[in-house]
Amino acid sequence: MSDVMAIGGLSRKTGVKVPTIRYYESVGLLPAPHRTEGNRRLYDTKAVDRLRFIRHARELGFEVDAIRELLNLAEQPQRSCAKVDALAREHLQAITSRIERLTALKVEVEGMIKACTKGRIAKCRIIDTLSHHEHCLHREH
Repeated sequence: MSDVMAIGGLSRKTGVKVPTIRYYESVGLLPAPHRTEGNRRLYDTKAVDRLRFIRHARELGFEVDAIRELLNLAEQPQRSCAKVDALAREHLQAITSRIERLTALKVEVEGMIKACTKGRIAKCRIIDTLSHHEHCLHREH
């Protein structure tokens, strides 16, 4: 194996913390590395590339199962990219839905703050609104 490194080196090269690297190995995103006789993990440049891919996908909010599928698809370069496109579209829809929910929450909290009279807790509109959650934006999406 050329250009091998221990887990600390992999962590420094990719910006992924050691416990996270071990987690990715445990869930099968990162293959089990070669080990020395002393049981030290040794990683090569393929592991660096794969971990960078995983890190970037996580930064974009992809879940572990989707990343696993994307990694499997990436290993089949001649295959149609329709499934990759479908995964990205599903993820975009989830992001859009999350933004809509956060926007609604923002409006609700802004309304509570505007209703605040800055008086005493006994007459606090924020506490009152939180206490009577059926009047709040409490919908399943």
